[in-house]
Amino acid sequence: MNLSLRANEKIYINGAILKFDRKVSLELLNDATFLLESHVIQADETTTPLRQLYFTIQAMLIEPKNSGVIKLMFERMLMTTARMFEDATVLAGLQHVDLLVTEDRFFEALKYLRGLYPIEAAILASSGQAPASKLDNVVPTKAIAAPILTSQVA
Repeated sequence: MNLSLRANEKIYINGAILKFDRKVSLELLNDATFLLESHVIQADETTTPLRQLYFTIQAMLIEPKNSGVIKLMFERMLMTTARMFEDATVLAGLQHVDLLVTEDRFFEALKYLRGLYPIEAAILASSGQAPASKLDNVVPTKAIAAPILTSQVA
């Protein structure tokens, strides 16, 4: 996999944070978990339930040594979050994210969650809980019907 980074852009690879002082291209020659800085959210940006889930999955990528403990936290948060929503698209999306996390496909789970942000924003805005303009306007690529949530709380 080839990656191009801008000067001073960070990349998180297998728990290590790398930063280069100039534009650089990287080629990953084997399996590695990575996250580009542009996809990383900070704790103060976890202002909605889906962003809190995103932050937890992100932590599994950034801190692979602690991913087992973090995954347990994710499972609890996922169940709580699923109870907050009635929207079929969000619920199907959460089921799909659960499946992706179960399969350790964290990057894909993050991408899918980002696609649900506009729906969440609309729901929160209509309930008066959050202004829609503060959330990303990324449209989900598709609503995937996935099996019932597979995670179990230990």
